[in-house]
Amino acid sequence: MRIADIIKNKMTFSFEIFPPKNDQPLEPLTEVIGKLKTFNPDFISCTYGAGGTNRGRSLEICETIKKMDVECLTNMTCIGNTKEDLKRYIDEYIGVGIENIMALRGDFPEGAEQTNGDFAHADSLIAFIRSEFPQLGISCACYPERHIQCPTTEEDIAHLKIKQNNGAELAISQLCYDVDEFSRWLSRIRKAGVTIPIVAGIMPVISANGVKRMSLFNGCSIPKELARILGKYENSPEDFKKAGKEYTVNLLYRYINAGFNGMHIFTLNKYDDVADIVTMSGIRSQDIQLG
Repeated sequence: MRIADIIKNKMTFSFEIFPPKNDQPLEPLTEVIGKLKTFNPDFISCTYGAGGTNRGRSLEICETIKKMDVECLTNMTCIGNTKEDLKRYIDEYIGVGIENIMALRGDFPEGAEQTNGDFAHADSLIAFIRSEFPQLGISCACYPERHIQCPTTEEDIAHLKIKQNNGAELAISQLCYDVDEFSRWLSRIRKAGVTIPIVAGIMPVISANGVKRMSLFNGCSIPKELARILGKYENSPEDFKKAGKEYTVNLLYRYINAGFNGMHIFTLNKYDDVADIVTMSGIRSQDIQLG
C-alpha cells in the first residue's frame, strides 16, 4: 500500500533501519525488525550506504520486512546510478513487493564532489521514477534547518516544492531537536505552496557523543534544554541515556501537538532503547501476540 494513502487518514508512526555491512550476519537485524513489528508501525524504511554500498543487503532486508507483513519504504539515490541501473534496481524491489520509494540525492562517497550518475539532484530522480514507475509511492527528504550544503532557506524550500511538483507525495525530515524552529519552517513551506504531508524524523537522544556527532554532521542546532542535559550528564552515560529518553518522549509529544503528519524514529538498529521510548510515550502499545 502507498504510504501516501495511509497518511491521508491518520498520523503515521514508523521506524528506520539500515542493513549491516557485508561481513556481518543479517540475523540480529531480522530479530530487531520482528520486535519492532510488535509496535504495529505503519511502515519501516531501510537505507543503504553512500555510493550504493549494501544495496544488495538492503533488498534482502526489504524483502524480510514485507514477508513480516509490514509496509516497507526503500531508499533510492542518485549516487553512481544511470537510468538503466535504476530501472533494473527498482524492478528488483518491485519483485519483492515494494510499493514505496524514498528518492534522495544521497551522500557523496569520500573524495567525490558529484553523483557520478545520470541525476544530479533528487528532484530529477523523483521525476524519473514518477514517469517510469507511476504505480509507486514516492517520498522525499526535507530539512527544517535547511540542508547543510544549501546556502539559503529560501533555496532549500524551493527545492522541496520542485520535488513535490515532480511527484513526491510526502516528505520525511532530517533530525531536528528544535520543535519551535521546525514549526516556523512548516509555516513557511505551507505559505510557499508545499502541501504534501510532512513526517518528523526523530533521532533518539541516547548518547552524548551521538547527539553532538549527528547534530554537527547535519548542521542541526542543539536547543537549550538538550544542551543542559549534555552539560549535566555528558560524563555519565547511563544518567545521560535516562534523561535523553525522557527528552525524546517529550519531543514526540511536542511534534504531535505541533500538527505534523507522522513520527519516524531513526532506530540505528537499536531495539531496546527505542522500545523504552515508544513504551514510555504511550504512542503505540506492543502486540503481545506477536512478541
